[in-house]
Amino acid sequence: MRTLQIDFMGKRKIALVVSISLLLVAMLSLATRGLNQGLDFTGGSLLEVGFSQEVDPEDVRGYLESTGFNNGTVQYFGTNRDLLIRMPPQRAADRSGLGDEIFAALQSEYPEIALRQSNYVGPAVGDELTEDGGLALLTALIVVMIYILFRFTKQFSVGAVVALTHDVVIVLGLFSIFQWTFDLTVLAALLAVIGYSLNDTIVVSDRIRENFRKLRKTSPVETINTSLNQTLGRTLVTSLTTLFVLLALLFAGGEVIRGFATALSIGVLVGTYSSIYVAATMLLAMNITREDLLVPEPDNDDNPDGSYP
Repeated sequence: MRTLQIDFMGKRKIALVVSISLLLVAMLSLATRGLNQGLDFTGGSLLEVGFSQEVDPEDVRGYLESTGFNNGTVQYFGTNRDLLIRMPPQRAADRSGLGDEIFAALQSEYPEIALRQSNYVGPAVGDELTEDGGLALLTALIVVMIYILFRFTKQFSVGAVVALTHDVVIVLGLFSIFQWTFDLTVLAALLAVIGYSLNDTIVVSDRIRENFRKLRKTSPVETINTSLNQTLGRTLVTSLTTLFVLLALLFAGGEVIRGFATALSIGVLVGTYSSIYVAATMLLAMNITREDLLVPEPDNDDNPDGSYP
């Protein structure tokens, strides 16, 4: 039975238009709307409160907005009688007493409320986390480029980093467009996306290098197409099994882990696409040839017959 052969590279121009369009939309949203940063980056207060009976988080959030505490999130935490309240700074010079003010306001409406914990993240800590997070992403990309450069060639190195940057920008763009909360769990998911996409790209790149050395009479486009088809089954199985776990976390893991599962789910889909189209298309754009990947032959001038003393 003949294996199905998909002409991936024949559609690379369409994929290029799709990728550029997504990147432009993502960067435009990031430039104009920015990210809806969580307390880890903006500072603010986090309270865990308990009630004697069931309470609706939307009712509590509506009451807080009516008393002047805006843009906060209220969610169940453990049971339907325990709530987790995240509140960003409300004024230019918010004090660490913001949590006490929120609890006092809630206590006037819900006298039976109990404060389990109250934490305050100052703006200085938020600024430091923002800088460290950006440096972590940049460092990961640089290390990846160096690793691929030594393992393969410069063409593969550039292709891998372009693909990883493509994935990260699109994930960030979607968080900006839909204004999903961006916190440290989402940042961790972005680093996981880099690792996942890199693993997929290395598998595909290894097969492309192998086929360039083995298939002597095929063009670069045909060689890359053959390699992509040979690794397609492995790529789909890995992506689908990973997605099943992430979707379970997304729908059953609760609010605390939702941002992480959302970012990683998007990253798996985009990473699978980029390892097929973005990284491979960059190889053709940089005019990769079979000669670039051949292993240098040993110098046998002293032994023309190839024998050793």
